[in-house]
Amino acid sequence: MKPSRPLYEREPELAAAARAVDDLCGAQAVGGLLVFSGEAGLGKTALLAEIRAMAADRCTVWSARGGETVTSVPFHVVRQLLQPALDRFPPDETRALFGDWYDTTAPALGLAEPSGPQPDPQGVRDGLDFVVARLASRLSHRPLLLMVDDAHWADGESLTWLASFTARLGELPLLVVQAHRPQELAERNASYAADRDAERGSDGQGTTTRVALRALTPDATAELVRAALGEHADDPFCREVWAVTGGNPYEAVELVAKVQDQELAPVEESAGQLRELGASARGSGLVARLERLGTNANRFAWAAAVLGTDISQELAATLAGMSSAEAADCTARLRDARIVSGFDPLEFVHPLIATAVYRSIPPATRTAMHGRAAWAITRAGLGAAAASRHLLEVHPDDDQELVAQLREAAGQHLAVGAPEAARRCLERALEEPPRPKDRAVLLYELGCATLLSSPPTTVQHLRAALDVPGLDDGLRVDATFRLAAALAHNNQLKDAAISLAAEAARTAPGPGLMRLQAAHFMWEGMQATEDDGPARSRRLTRNADHLKGRDNAERALLTLRAFDAMLRGENAQLIVDLCERALIDGSPARGLGWTDSEWGFELPTMVGITYAFTDQLDRAESLFGEAVRAFEISGWSGAHLAFAHTLLGMVHRRRGRLAEAEGFLREGLRLADRVGSGLPVHWDAACLLIDTLLARGRVAEARKIADRYHFGPPYPSAMVLPDGPCVRGRLLLAEGRKEEAIAELEAAGAALEPRERFNGIWAPWAGDLARALADDDPGRAAHLAARARVHAERFGTDTAIGEALRCVSLFAPPEEAEQLLADAVRHLEKSSSAYEHALARVDYGVAIGSHRELARAQKQAMACGAEGLAARAQQARASIRSAE
Repeated sequence: MKPSRPLYEREPELAAAARAVDDLCGAQAVGGLLVFSGEAGLGKTALLAEIRAMAADRCTVWSARGGETVTSVPFHVVRQLLQPALDRFPPDETRALFGDWYDTTAPALGLAEPSGPQPDPQGVRDGLDFVVARLASRLSHRPLLLMVDDAHWADGESLTWLASFTARLGELPLLVVQAHRPQELAERNASYAADRDAERGSDGQGTTTRVALRALTPDATAELVRAALGEHADDPFCREVWAVTGGNPYEAVELVAKVQDQELAPVEESAGQLRELGASARGSGLVARLERLGTNANRFAWAAAVLGTDISQELAATLAGMSSAEAADCTARLRDARIVSGFDPLEFVHPLIATAVYRSIPPATRTAMHGRAAWAITRAGLGAAAASRHLLEVHPDDDQELVAQLREAAGQHLAVGAPEAARRCLERALEEPPRPKDRAVLLYELGCATLLSSPPTTVQHLRAALDVPGLDDGLRVDATFRLAAALAHNNQLKDAAISLAAEAARTAPGPGLMRLQAAHFMWEGMQATEDDGPARSRRLTRNADHLKGRDNAERALLTLRAFDAMLRGENAQLIVDLCERALIDGSPARGLGWTDSEWGFELPTMVGITYAFTDQLDRAESLFGEAVRAFEISGWSGAHLAFAHTLLGMVHRRRGRLAEAEGFLREGLRLADRVGSGLPVHWDAACLLIDTLLARGRVAEARKIADRYHFGPPYPSAMVLPDGPCVRGRLLLAEGRKEEAIAELEAAGAALEPRERFNGIWAPWAGDLARALADDDPGRAAHLAARARVHAERFGTDTAIGEALRCVSLFAPPEEAEQLLADAVRHLEKSSSAYEHALARVDYGVAIGSHRELARAQKQAMACGAEGLAARAQQARASIRSAE
């Protein structure tokens, strides 16, 4: 639709839009982002209307608009954009369009009732990305143009989605055009534009164009005046219009309209009246003009302002307390006065008018009208979530029904992936206030609402819930368990263990106590440092070894015992037996599931890791593949999915599929980067990726990852997968920084040995330190290698024994070294550790001077993706040839 008036001095803006539309509709269909910023009244909406008309014959255009009074309504802007397009499809086709994202994302768009576990907000955003991409592909003959006006008033959920979605526009035949007021958007989200630009920097395809609108010059203002009032409008009069309005197009148009209404001659003699007329177009002058329309019109305008956008005439009439006929009459008068436009729904002609009307309502009256609006919305069957934006504006008044409504609304917001909206509702409910006996439960619900999005906030609320009376025994156990998880994910593992121990001391024997004890063992054992690890291991052994895995509490203890035994390097067959008892039919799905809200995902993760380091890689890969599917189905595509990809990367690293491992680990980091920085998954993924790149011979790339993710001391309070200092020591060795590497590896050993953590595959400090000391202190190096061999043989896996034999061979006489390496090759050939097998073959080939053995080793190294090792084998072969 074309704007109702010409655009003045907007040629550069229209040219930028034309270029963007041409790029979108060209042979390459290059998408992009076009952003117009400017203060209120500078013509952003009119400009977007012109662009819409420009693109109408070439593109499919969807549009949405933020609203000052609906910023608390989650997905309000997203729904405006997508619902009209989705409404064209029958239900079965809509479901097919969403694919696996239906259960996660359709509820956020109001297309389905929520089902399943609470979705991760990142999962909802990913689902929206998928749906828009699918819709864009269906419109392949007409590229897609998304227009968002008043983006500074977009709800937080939509604003966050827009920020992430625009990062990938280069991948889609899609253009986003956005308009906002810069100051308001900065206040809503100071890092919005910067974060978006940082994300967009990597795609290299989509274009980003930003244009700041300026006020009209005196000449353009004069042109506007003469277009409306006639060429006889003289220069002094036009100059005064510009002076009164500051060149603001909206104010200039309104002022000219007032001149026409007053039949004022556009000449110098009338210029003195312009300031008074201009004042009536805004602020108190607009309010006075509205009041002159009569009490009913004024009250109806108030009702419309409270409702905000897409104003239902019937609902506004109910809120204003008038009949349908009276509402229709008021609508006509407000339209004639250029205050509202449309019929049903209504809209204010300009956001400045809506703001002025809303702020003119006496505070007490405005609060009462919000309360009545909430009642009317609830009565209309639209639900507590729809009413919540009005309930948030009602003054606290010890109203327990309002508390109940807000709690219900919070539950509905959580179910569609809007925890921030839920948080606002629950925090407002606390202000009411709730009855004392309900306060603790409300604080608990508030803590649960922020569990996926903000661990520090969760800690604050759950501690408060536990400090006041009101939680029954079951909720106290659950609150403490969740508090510990939040503390752990906030790098406060010691505090997590202390909280669990304190609550366990006051909990009666039973399932609740076993749950607390299991969590206590877990977070104690996951700490990077521990006062008395062996004592904790003995307690865990006493508590778990006799268990059969009859319920989740027993399975949890068995899992923790198996994981601890793996770290300690106990007999691998015993460890595998413990894992088998911890699972049902070989899977956590019917026991400790990946999305289990009671126990969390950490326990099945520990089973899979234990399998991976006991040479049960098929079992580990199956479990972690199941994790990826479970998280994707549930829409948990933030840190959970990042960790699942990291774990699959770990399995591929252990298998020696180094290229595949690198792919999974980089994807894990990419997913984690979208969530935040410095998360536990960042440490694990970076650690494994560094180790994998070193195995591939790419030392410089490993260093880049280490620097980018600040991999090094100080380490987090949780252990890193695998041992972080050991991997850093390995990196330093590869860089030739031997003294630093020795110090790092010695520190790793000093931390691990007192805890009796002797698994040399998880923490290979002893073998690497022996290699580092081989030239300068061969006696100590040989002693370290011999001790590592003892621990490996106790552990009993082929990988551990093979690696230990390979290290010991460095310090043996030539004939004995050859036999040790032959034994290492034999053990590793039986394992699933193809990279370590290739290492042993290269060492063996060099030891016996076999061109054939080295050729075989080179081929195996290449199959693993270990280019550096393959090059070493090639060099050894060349040396043998030259010697011959």
